[in-house]
Amino acid sequence: MAFTGSRTRRGTARARPAGPAGPVPGLVLAAAGVAAAWLVHRAVPAVPMLTAAVVLGVAAAHAPWSAPWVRGRCRAGLTLATKRLMRAGIVLLGLKLGLGDVLGLGWATVAMVPAVAAATFCGTWWLGRRLGLPGDQPLLIAAGYSICGASAIGAVGSVHDSDDDDVVTSVALVTLCGTLAIAVLPLLHGPLGLTDAEFGRWVGAGVHDVGQVVATAQTAGPAALGEAVLVKLLRVALLAPLVAVLVVSARRRGRDTPRSGRPPLVPLFVVGFLAMVALRSTGLLPAQVLAVAGAAQELLLAAALFGLGSAVHLPSLSRTGPKVALLGLTSWVLIATAAYAGVLLTA
Repeated sequence: MAFTGSRTRRGTARARPAGPAGPVPGLVLAAAGVAAAWLVHRAVPAVPMLTAAVVLGVAAAHAPWSAPWVRGRCRAGLTLATKRLMRAGIVLLGLKLGLGDVLGLGWATVAMVPAVAAATFCGTWWLGRRLGLPGDQPLLIAAGYSICGASAIGAVGSVHDSDDDDVVTSVALVTLCGTLAIAVLPLLHGPLGLTDAEFGRWVGAGVHDVGQVVATAQTAGPAALGEAVLVKLLRVALLAPLVAVLVVSARRRGRDTPRSGRPPLVPLFVVGFLAMVALRSTGLLPAQVLAVAGAAQELLLAAALFGLGSAVHLPSLSRTGPKVALLGLTSWVLIATAAYAGVLLTA
């Protein structure tokens, strides 16, 4: 169960710091979390900053000295970071992808990527529903595994008006399995008989988060890293049509609620993402601007993921742990297998 500012628990109400609720304390805490995540990444480069941000958010929500702040005075700012900064980071993510780069992959690879994503999404969603996972968890986990990890979960949860508990559970699962890929996939590079470029395409098509893709592919050198990032960003671009389809589906099923209102067919942040892709494709932006935008995008997403992590309540997650773990591991094997088959077919 996620924590909210209006909720109290026995033994914690007295410990909660007094003071007016507002976004500033939470935003300051999120900024501190981002700084700590950056330091972790600098000390251990194999740990992506975004992964570290989620873990630190979870730690802040459970540490005795910080938990009362996270649950109380900082909650409004952390929620703001989770929702608004996530969308801003996704918009800037579009500047990493140019149409010319995508076409350079070849039509076979361009076609393979959505096929793998569709197979993963449909298979994960179906299995999650068969396992009886509550709420939007099957949908959110499917989006996270098939598209772009926690960023996709945040985007889909936003337009689908998903419960916070479902969002944080899905983020925790996709982060755990994506981190596992960093350790496991490089060990399979040689045994699977992949060239460096093929290994990069496999990682790009099969690993969830952009930071995790970079951490995994860089073990095989610059050729693998370049292929991995391009394929991964092509998967990120699939977020726009996925969100549009989900909005149309929600309208047809009459899921619009007073809380969410009637969502636009294409949410504004998705329009912004596509606009950034188009702008990058013009070739007008200098490298310095792209570098600054890339750094800003990572900082924004790190702050958002710290906020998501801070809403995780581990005792609540443990109640659906076995089923969630089964879905996560099965989906991880599914996307790795589908991506490997796709790479072999398009080699």
